[in-house]
Amino acid sequence: MSENSSGLADGAKGKKTTGAGKAIASVIAQIVTCAVCVVVGWFAKENWPEKKAPAANPMAAMAGMAQTVAVTNAQMRVYNRPETFVAHAEPVQEVDLLPQVDGYIVEMKFKEGDTVKAGDLLYVLDDERYRAVVNQRKADLEAAEAEARRAKRYYDRMQNADERGITQLERDNAEAASESAAAAVMQAKANLVVAEYDLKKAQVVAPISGQIGKSSAHVGDYVAPSKGALARIVQIDPMRVSFPMTDRAYIAWREAQKAGKAEALRLRLTLADGSEYTEQGTWDFDDNEMSASTATIQMRLSFPNPDRLLIPNSYVTLLADYQNPPKYPSVPQTAIFDLPGGNVGVWVVKSDGTVEARPVKIRDAHLGWTPVLEGLEEGEKVVFAGVAKLQSGVKVVEAVPTPNEDISPAK
Repeated sequence: MSENSSGLADGAKGKKTTGAGKAIASVIAQIVTCAVCVVVGWFAKENWPEKKAPAANPMAAMAGMAQTVAVTNAQMRVYNRPETFVAHAEPVQEVDLLPQVDGYIVEMKFKEGDTVKAGDLLYVLDDERYRAVVNQRKADLEAAEAEARRAKRYYDRMQNADERGITQLERDNAEAASESAAAAVMQAKANLVVAEYDLKKAQVVAPISGQIGKSSAHVGDYVAPSKGALARIVQIDPMRVSFPMTDRAYIAWREAQKAGKAEALRLRLTLADGSEYTEQGTWDFDDNEMSASTATIQMRLSFPNPDRLLIPNSYVTLLADYQNPPKYPSVPQTAIFDLPGGNVGVWVVKSDGTVEARPVKIRDAHLGWTPVLEGLEEGEKVVFAGVAKLQSGVKVVEAVPTPNEDISPAK
């Protein structure tokens, strides 16, 4: 009974094993079939002739499609773009106070940094020695004048005496003595002038008006001409401003000066902190030679300096523009584009809604606007935004631009 059961079990197991093998073989066949289809399809795609679509004409497509752009009218605007120069502030006059006589300082009549006027007494030197010399020279003059009077009386007697009582030699000697005495008087007077001059120079006065700086000597110090300057005075009002002008600009300025237009310039300064100086300058003079190394010539202006904001030897920015500036048809700076050959142009919107590229002659842009000298009239419409895809003859659709402070008339 048990043996028969075992045989039946082995037979059933063999049947099960045969069925599983058939299933695995079916799956493998399907995978191989799929792989073959993929390979055949890939080869067919690579070798099958492809039908290419005809190339599109971008110009034709663009011509048939309206472009959205922002436009504006050319406006008559004042053009007053200032020309800028790096300028140097310098005093009109500057003086080093040198003592003209030697002596000890007994008094100082100022404080360092004071503003002084021409003729103000600044230093007082010990003048006792110079007063003694003056008194001596006065005495010498009186003695010479007395001798001159005595010689003159003797000469007069010789002239009036009987010719038989004196000789010609005596007359000549009397005349010579009189002339020598007169010369001694002149010499004594000259010596007195020198002594009085030395006495006067024992007091040092300001030769010009301006600001006095640090004193190199004080009360009790011995000073002399060979020991250097006592102090320095610089004129602070008005102040001179100098700047270099190129040779071409100088010729243009000279031509404008001959035509009477040079005085129409407005000359302003920007200080080191960026603020604008309120006083306006006037032409002072230009230098008498051109620099061979820089091809520039120094131009000098005069500016009032009541508040002492212009400091000697400081640097400022000079702005030169017109008092009565001209007007030109102007367009936003973004409306200008480059043309072949180095020229520039604008896109002008015609009456039929299409655009054309028009060459123009312009000046440098200022405050976001470009003045047009030739090629555009006031009121004509120009494109200033969306110009990148424009071509001549393309129709445009005008769009309202977003506010732009750079081209706002309020700015």
